[in-house]
Amino acid sequence: MSLQSFATWLYATPLATTIRDEPWIIPSVQSVHILAIAVVVGSALVSDLRLAGVLATDTLPNVVVRRYLRWMWVALAVLLATGSLMAIGEPDRVLTNFTFWLKMGLVVVACLLTWYFRRPLLHPEFQLDSARWRPLVKPAAWLSLAIWICVIFCGRWIAYTI
Repeated sequence: MSLQSFATWLYATPLATTIRDEPWIIPSVQSVHILAIAVVVGSALVSDLRLAGVLATDTLPNVVVRRYLRWMWVALAVLLATGSLMAIGEPDRVLTNFTFWLKMGLVVVACLLTWYFRRPLLHPEFQLDSARWRPLVKPAAWLSLAIWICVIFCGRWIAYTI
């Protein structure tokens, strides 16, 4: 089954029809999606700026990461749920859109960066100063921020591309 035929099938399902036909569903889901994006990017911003040595330098990176990482993962779960509902409601517009898939790829890369560079910081005995990948932390933090900004732009651009 091709992606186009899957999108056509999904478009005709009762769930997709309900999502499209109820006037309050799409705006409500989009609002929650945007709020979750704000939480993810806000958490990434604070954590990445700390890892880059720009913000909260008087606080251990472990403390900052521990404080914001939970919020980030919960908001990502909300993004997955709300994004799935929007994709089900308009699969022909989303699933066959290159910008959507670019956004999804960037989200995966950003999540992998987050997992790789923040997960060790959650262990109480871990010392960032003695980590062998310490020189990569600042560039990875800036790369993470750049990727999240690109995710926002791609998400916004989906409406304007085919």
